[in-house]
Amino acid sequence: MSDKTIAEKVWGFFTSVKLAVALFSIIALSSIIGTVVEQNAQPEKNIKLFAKMFGHANAQTAYKAATALGFTDMYHSWWFTAMLVCFCANLTICSIDRLPRIKRVVDEPLKPIKVSDFDKYGIKKELAIEGGIEAAKAMVLTAVKRLGFSPNTTEHGSSGTKDLQFYAHKGRYTRYAVYVIHFSIVIILAGAVIGVTLGFSGFLNLPEGETSAVAYSRQGDEEHPLGFSIRCDNFAVRFYENSNMPKEYISWLSIIEGGKTVLKRAIVVNSPLKYKGYTFYQSSYGVVPGKDGRDVNGQIILNVTPKGGQAGQIALAVGESFSIPGTKLTGKVAAFSPDLSFDKDERPFTVSENMNNPAIFVELTGPGKEKSSGWIVKRYPKTWELPDGHKVELVDNYGYQYTGLQVRKDPGVWVVYAGCLFMAIGLYSAFFLSHKKIWVLLQPEKTKVNVKIAAFTNKNKIGYGSTINAVFDRLTPKISKRG
Repeated sequence: MSDKTIAEKVWGFFTSVKLAVALFSIIALSSIIGTVVEQNAQPEKNIKLFAKMFGHANAQTAYKAATALGFTDMYHSWWFTAMLVCFCANLTICSIDRLPRIKRVVDEPLKPIKVSDFDKYGIKKELAIEGGIEAAKAMVLTAVKRLGFSPNTTEHGSSGTKDLQFYAHKGRYTRYAVYVIHFSIVIILAGAVIGVTLGFSGFLNLPEGETSAVAYSRQGDEEHPLGFSIRCDNFAVRFYENSNMPKEYISWLSIIEGGKTVLKRAIVVNSPLKYKGYTFYQSSYGVVPGKDGRDVNGQIILNVTPKGGQAGQIALAVGESFSIPGTKLTGKVAAFSPDLSFDKDERPFTVSENMNNPAIFVELTGPGKEKSSGWIVKRYPKTWELPDGHKVELVDNYGYQYTGLQVRKDPGVWVVYAGCLFMAIGLYSAFFLSHKKIWVLLQPEKTKVNVKIAAFTNKNKIGYGSTINAVFDRLTPKISKRG
C-alpha cells in the first residue's frame, strides 16, 4: 500500500515523461485531423470529403460523428483546450520538479581540484614550458583568456616550489535553456488559445462600390461588428494572355471611420490590408447575384472615341443609349455577358457567371444608316473598332463583381511571436552553447614548468577538446607537448 498523499500522486502523474509523449501525440494527431476536416465550413464540403473517404452511404453518419466529437470546430472544442492545458501543466510541473537539481549545478561555485584528479577528466592535456614560472604563467593566462575564460588563481605547496592553478567556468546559465524552451511552448500555446477564444476568423464578400461595417463567421450565419467600415472602391482581374486563367486579382479598399476615409489600400493575394488588429486578405472573387446585365445598379464604363477625335468616358446601365460625339450616331447597350464565347456556328453564348470575358452587345443607329450591331469584348481590342473608324472600348463593368475577403483578428499573435523568440533563444542556447570548465596546473621544476590541463563540458566534448589543443599548441614554440 502506497503512503503517498493524493497531492503527491497528482504531482507524480504530471511529472511523467510518458504523459508528455502521450499528450503531444494526441494533440499532433488531432491537428492532422483538423487540417484534413475543414473547420467551420458548410456541411456540404465536409460531407463530400467523407463521401470520398468512407463512401456515399456512410458520409452522413461520418459527418454527424465528426460534428459530435468536435472535429468540425476542433480548435473551439472543450477537449482540445483541455489537452493544451494538460500539456502546459505537464511541461510546467516537469520543469519545476527538475529545477532544483539544475539550480544546484548552476549555483555551485567552481573550486580548484587535486593534482590526482587531473587524470580523471575526459578532456586532458600535458605540456612543458621552458623557463621560469612567471613566463609560463603569462603564457597560460593568455591561452585561458583566449578560450573566453576569466580565471581564478590559487597557490599551494612549499614556499620554494609553489604550484599555481588557474580554474574557471563559463556558460553555466545555458543549463536553463531547456526551461526557456518549455516556457516558450507554454507562451505559444497560450497565444493560440487567446487567438481562438478572443479572436475572429471569417469572411466578407464586398461588391464594388459598396460599404460594410460587419464581417461574417465562416458559417455565414453570424455578423461580427468591425468598429469601422470598409468599402470596395474597385476590383479588377488580370488574366494570362489568351487564357481565362486569372493571373492576379486586385481590390482597391477604403477604411471609413467617423464618416471620413482614413486609409486607402490596394490589396492582392499575400499582400493584405491591416487596420486596428484586423487583417483583410484577398481570397476570392465572384459575380454579384442577380447582376446579369439587367440590374440597373450595375454600370458599364465606356471610352467612346469618334474618328479623328478625342476619347470621352461615359457610364451607363444595360438598356441605356449613348451618342458618339461629333456625329449623329447613337449606340445602345442591348445586352451584357460576363463570360462570352461562340459556338462552332459563331453563335454567342455565356459560358459561366464568372467575369472571365465580359462583353456588351451594342446596337448602332443613325440618319441614313442601316442599323448595325456587334459584340464589344473587354479583353479583345479588335472588337472595339467600328466600321466608320469610330472606337468604343469596354473599360469596366462596375458593380457587377464582389471581392471575397478573408477577415482575421488574432489578439494572441504577438504572444505567439514572443514565444517563438524565446524558443529561438532557447534552441540556440541548447544546441550551440554549453557549460564549460577548465583547470590548469603549473608545476615549476629547475628549467621548465610542467602544465596539466583538465576540462569538462556538458555538450560537444570533442569540439571543446580540439579547441583547447589548438589554443595551447600555437601559444609558443617553447612548449613541448606530452601525452
